[in-house]
Amino acid sequence: MPPLTGTKLALITITGVIIQIIGLSLFVFGFFPVKPTLSGISGLESFRVPVCDLVGNQSDTTLPSNHLRSLYQELSGIPPSFDRLILMVIDGLPAEFVLGKDGKPPSKKFKEAMTYTQSLLASGLAIGYHAKAAPPTVTMPRLKAMVSGAIGGFLDVAFNFNTQAMLDDNLLGQFFRIGWKMVMLGDETWLKLFPGLFKRHDGVSSFYVKDTVQVDQNVSRHLGDELARDDWNLLILHYLGLDHVGHIGGRGSTLMAPKLKEMDEVVKLIHLSITQSQGNGQGRTLLMIVSDHGMTENGNHGGSSYEETDSLALFIGLRNHVFDYAPVIHQIDIAPTLALLFGVPIPKNNVGVLITEAFDSLKEDQHLRALELNSWQLLRLLQAQISSLPCRNFPCDAFNDHQSAGTNECDHRTENMLCCLYMEAAALYGSWKSKKGSESASNKDYHRTAAAYYKFLKSASEWLSRRSTDKPVKLLAVGLATMFISCVILSSLMFCRVREIYLGGRKQPLNDSLNDWSLDETFILGVILIVVTSMGSSSMVEEEHYIWHFVISTFYLLLLRKTAQSFSAVGLQSSLLMKKGQTREGYRRMFFIFLLLISGRIFRGWHQGGVNWTSLPDVSKCLEQAGSNYVKLLQLISAFLVISIGVFALFSIKFKGKYFQMVRISFLISGLLVVLHITRYQDYTVSTTNYGATLLAQIIYAILGTATIGTVVALPWLVPFSTFKICPSDNSVSPRPFYLSIQDKFPLLELRDTLYVIGSAYIFCWCLLQLLLQQPINSIPILLLLVQILASMLYFASCGAHHKEWIEIAALYYLGMAGHFALGNSNTLATIDVAGAFIVCTLFFLALLLFIYFGRLVCKLIVFATHEI
Repeated sequence: MPPLTGTKLALITITGVIIQIIGLSLFVFGFFPVKPTLSGISGLESFRVPVCDLVGNQSDTTLPSNHLRSLYQELSGIPPSFDRLILMVIDGLPAEFVLGKDGKPPSKKFKEAMTYTQSLLASGLAIGYHAKAAPPTVTMPRLKAMVSGAIGGFLDVAFNFNTQAMLDDNLLGQFFRIGWKMVMLGDETWLKLFPGLFKRHDGVSSFYVKDTVQVDQNVSRHLGDELARDDWNLLILHYLGLDHVGHIGGRGSTLMAPKLKEMDEVVKLIHLSITQSQGNGQGRTLLMIVSDHGMTENGNHGGSSYEETDSLALFIGLRNHVFDYAPVIHQIDIAPTLALLFGVPIPKNNVGVLITEAFDSLKEDQHLRALELNSWQLLRLLQAQISSLPCRNFPCDAFNDHQSAGTNECDHRTENMLCCLYMEAAALYGSWKSKKGSESASNKDYHRTAAAYYKFLKSASEWLSRRSTDKPVKLLAVGLATMFISCVILSSLMFCRVREIYLGGRKQPLNDSLNDWSLDETFILGVILIVVTSMGSSSMVEEEHYIWHFVISTFYLLLLRKTAQSFSAVGLQSSLLMKKGQTREGYRRMFFIFLLLISGRIFRGWHQGGVNWTSLPDVSKCLEQAGSNYVKLLQLISAFLVISIGVFALFSIKFKGKYFQMVRISFLISGLLVVLHITRYQDYTVSTTNYGATLLAQIIYAILGTATIGTVVALPWLVPFSTFKICPSDNSVSPRPFYLSIQDKFPLLELRDTLYVIGSAYIFCWCLLQLLLQQPINSIPILLLLVQILASMLYFASCGAHHKEWIEIAALYYLGMAGHFALGNSNTLATIDVAGAFIVCTLFFLALLLFIYFGRLVCKLIVFATHEI
């Protein structure tokens, strides 16, 4: 086979990369599909039967709000049950805290913390539900689900951090069109989702989770004044404190019961005010208490576990109901229920079902009319998404054959089943209306009709919900196949190039060349196959940390084997002095490997990560059970050791330039400020808002950002370069300074020192930021990770350790992955820890972005500085 020319090589490489990009794009579009939705908003057509072949009729938005409200009420045939709505959102509150679980009451401490709310439930004045939330269980998509009835996708997680205005049809938009005045107090996510809709508002940031007090006081301080006003129809109160308590200390935090008591006092204040206002003839007000999601045992959320999806829906003001156990609904059921309770159209893309007990106070004909409106709305969605729906042109085609066939046809295809269920409910409703007022009308017919409607509604809702989250399997398969073809092309190209190099250039058999590969090099390549294969299993993705702990431990053992084998080669040396020096160097490398193995084992047992085995005991749980004093002591010890190692690394260099001195002093000051912040402000059991803590964090950000970015950008240009003579080959005999162990073969003295300072500054800055932002229990893993990085670099820089650069880069990458999971992270959203968030100025945030941007460059410089030019 003729050798590849440069042009052929370039064309094949570009073709392989383009095919890879195409395959990846197809896979991404399939994995994050665009959700099928109806455009526009629900209007007057919502109260009429779906028009044939017209799925989305445009609403008449030119009508005045008062006229539109009257038309809605007239066409719906259902008078509004309430005049005003108070929507109280308690962020992160699991329904289990209020309603219990599996028919059992809530724990004693939680029940005693919410005595007033429990009294309302016991007397039937409140109706509580376990409202099942769909993943991802983060605030923004959950709020959208409650006001629109639609199910979002996992792509909404990214938008949760940069919320955009909601354009889909929703309850707040419907309320605004009929002239409602709305007020919002609390989480500023509402202001971003619905800009310009609120008459008054006072928003707070949801990401400053260290604040558990003022974030709620900022809402409650306006509450008394707003309850006394009569110039609003909708009052939204979004309390964030309980969610912040969970992020800081988990479900078992000592702050949880006091926070629940605080929320109970708010419920009491609102309920007493509503009772008084209704007595004064100010209209009926519905108080609805909801939570957007639950939380795991450690207080995080985002996934799909029961603890995270168990949210609360509590109605106060409906007809009296007393349940032995709390029913289960879906969170999306809130939207259609509130829409018909307040006389507005159901949002166009709603897939929720009316909550039965909310309409018990209505007359029979009004209740069935509400079910009919909900059925029409879901039928429109089915018409839009199923082109072969037999009843898509109902009532034009009447679908009489299916009506006469009864329910026999309902056992076949999904579209036939849904149509049959709908037509059966519609037929029963028509029959009930024809008998209404006559002696033949019975309560049994009413219940049978209502049951038929609910059967259709729940079946249609389940199908539409699955359709919203289904992924196009064919598109995913095509994407994977395309990426596989690209991998085959690029792998074949690489094989051809290797064969040309070894057979063409060195005239050496390929088998002999492959035999020259060391065991650690073969293992590194094998890891790629292991990781790629494991990603095909969802269980391995959930428990990925096992793979990386195994990989890094095995790699260290291979290094230990290689180092032990090097001792046998020392006896062949002729020089006794060189033999002693290399033996000493071998023991030194052996010490580094044992240090890596021991610290890696502690890493492995610090957190029981993943998804399925988090309840098993680990080191962090034992320390937390021992008490916060032990955790605080270990945190201080870790901080001092990290700072000592970092400062020693920076001060060990002998270069005396002024800029070097400024860098050293900046990091020393930052380290001392971090210790000050730890001793004065960090406590994961009790957390209150403190301006001093925020200000100190901002100062640390400023100093670290300026020093690190300044070092990376400016230092190479400010230092004049001069060469130095490379030390002789037997320099391993004489002792060397700490930093010379890493850069002992560099022809430019100042550039060597500059790269060393840049690498040390980047690593040291990362460690200080982690000590500032991570939970106190993670201080030891941060110290161990720093020790592992330095030990790895010192091992690879040893004179006797001959490793290719790609081996060293792979080893540091594997170490980084193991360290990521050792800090308690996993591949679930629930382990994203936002408890260390701080409010910082835009300038500081920009500095951090630049700091991250230069990270990759610095990593390359570190590796480059450890080798010869």
